[in-house]
Order: sequence, then structure tokens, then C-alpha cells
Amino acid sequence: MKQREKHGKTHGMKSVVRVPLGERAYDITIAEGALGRIGSLVRAALGDAARRVAIFSNARVYSLCGHTTASSLRAAGFGVDEHLMGDGERAKSLRTAERAWSYLIERRFERGDAILALGGGVVGDMAGFVAATYQRGVPYIQAPTTLLAQIDSSVGGKTAVNHSLGKNLIGAFHQPRAVIIDPLILHCLPAREFRAGLYEAVKYGIIRDAELAGWIDREHEAIAAMEPAAMTRLIARCCEIKAEVVTADERESGLRQILNYGHTVGHALEAVTHYRRLKHGEAVAYGMKCAARIAEALGILNEEDRRKIARSVDMFGVLPKINDLDPGAIIAATAYDKKVSRGKVKFILPTQVGSVITRDDVPMKVLRGAVREMLR
Repeated sequence: MKQREKHGKTHGMKSVVRVPLGERAYDITIAEGALGRIGSLVRAALGDAARRVAIFSNARVYSLCGHTTASSLRAAGFGVDEHLMGDGERAKSLRTAERAWSYLIERRFERGDAILALGGGVVGDMAGFVAATYQRGVPYIQAPTTLLAQIDSSVGGKTAVNHSLGKNLIGAFHQPRAVIIDPLILHCLPAREFRAGLYEAVKYGIIRDAELAGWIDREHEAIAAMEPAAMTRLIARCCEIKAEVVTADERESGLRQILNYGHTVGHALEAVTHYRRLKHGEAVAYGMKCAARIAEALGILNEEDRRKIARSVDMFGVLPKINDLDPGAIIAATAYDKKVSRGKVKFILPTQVGSVITRDDVPMKVLRGAVREMLR
């Protein structure tokens, strides 16, 4: 299998993608069985002076791979602490952060020690946020255990907690020292959780790589079956795209906003359902389809590509029903999106498969029609 790369190198079932951010540069290592040897990878990332690692996780993930991870860290000479938090978006709060800060303070955690995020996007965001704010910043490592976290939230240094009025409104940029991805852990995921990650993979093809989009369409059965070669290629390419975008725009002042395709309406759906009803990837999937309808209505996307985007989203399974939601509440929630500038809501809109633009002039009539069509 020949793999297209820009920042990465691949050896068999192992791929290393470099995020070249100067003194904040780090490697994304994708390798089957990586959690079993994570200690040596963390030691290489942190250096010989680091003494302690606090594993941040949740009960379910820790029961699956926490003991293996902790044993490997101890074998590499680290003292290991474990801090478990709740699961789901509701746990991504300042209250959870307060508990984590207290845990570190009580154990006299020092600035040279490190946090390791072992879990999905919620654990990764929380651990990164705590690492960014504890003693004005301590090192952290990402060890994502969901597909969505492996291809998206673990890379790029965006950390945040939610507010009742909107998602990810309180946060900081804080790059990890390394991202360590073990595709084998995906076999432990519930099917719905795995599918939620696949929607984010589809997103990468739509926003920046038509070749990837076509490959996902052709190989969707192998991907759904988690065939090793397909998963390594999928994760590596998505990470490469994320690395390219983050390197060009680390602080989300321009290009990086394209990674939010589907997220304006997606975050609104999460907010109006109080983070209880939809997985993040499912909300984004609806948001991508809605954005494509907006783009078609504005005349910047043809019907054929709009249908192609919808098919790419739908081929991995039926999304949960949302036809009972109030379109007015969804539209109102978009006003709290973190991309709002000068009171205008920004939408990332496709112009074709593989290319998107940012618009802040979507007429209310067009938005209302697209949301209503989405709810049908």
C-alpha cells in the first residue's frame, strides 16, 4: 500500500506524523499495540528529568487499558497517579476541572510532572485544559481511545470546557508533547461511538482532500470492519491534514476554521439537547449536511456534490432522529458559537468535495430552510 504523506513516515502498521510547530513540535505515533509500550514513547517525549505522570481517564476506559498503560509508564521509571472523571459532554465542565486541580494540588504535583489523557475527546479536552491552567501550564500527552479523538480532538492543542450556553467557550491553546494512537483499542468501542468518529473522517475529505473522500467512499466496508491497513491509512491521513492546517494556523485566526465544517449547527444541536442525545460526531454529521444545503441554496455548491456529501455521511449508518427539535432553538443556539465575530455567525460551506470557504452572510431565510430540511 502506497500512502501519500507530507509530514509523516510509515513503516508497516506504524505511522509517525510530525506536527512542526517549532519549539512546540511533536510526533503523532500511530501503531498497533502502542499502549503496551507507551512508557518508552512518553519518556522520549518528556526527557529524562520527568518524574511523575498523572493518568486522566474515565472508569470504562481505565478498566480496558488503564492498567496496561500504568504498568508501561512505571517500567519507564515514572511514578504514576490515576484520576478518573465522568464520561460524556456534561463532564466537560469547570466543576470537573476543579476536582482535577484539587487532585493535583493535594498530591503536590509539580510543574515538571506531566498529565496523560487516556480516553476520548472529553477526557482529552479536560486533561489538556487542566494541563494548560495548572501552575500556568504543565506538559501533557494525548493517548486517544476513540476514533474521533484519534483523528481530530487529540491533535492541535485546543483545550476547553463547556458552558451551559455553548460548547468549548472556555479554554486555551496548549499543545501536547506527543500523541500516541493505538488503533487496536477501537475494537473495544461501541458501534455507535465508532461511527461517530467516522463522520469526522468524512469531514476531512470534504474540507481538504477529494482523493481521501473518494477513497473513503470506495473502502467504506473495509473501514467499517476496522481492517488494520485501512484504519492505519485513515487515521494517518486525517492526522496529516490536521497537522497541515494547525501548522499553518495554530491559533484559529483563519485557515484552521475550516476544521469546524459542520460544527456551527452541530454544536447548536448538542446545546439544545443538553449534550445528552447526540454523540459529537453525529451532531457534526447533521451539521455537515445542513451546511451543504446552505451552500447549495447560496449557489456555491451544485446539487450533485451536495448529494455526494449526504451519501458519504449516510453510508456509515442511520443517524438518530431529531425531527422533534425546534428549528428556532437550533438557530438561536448558533449565535453562541465561538466563531461568531462582530455579531455575525460564521459558516464553513463546501464549494465542492475537497474545498470549503467561510461565510458570515448567510441570510436567515436560507439558514431556516436548511435547518428545517435537516430536521426532516
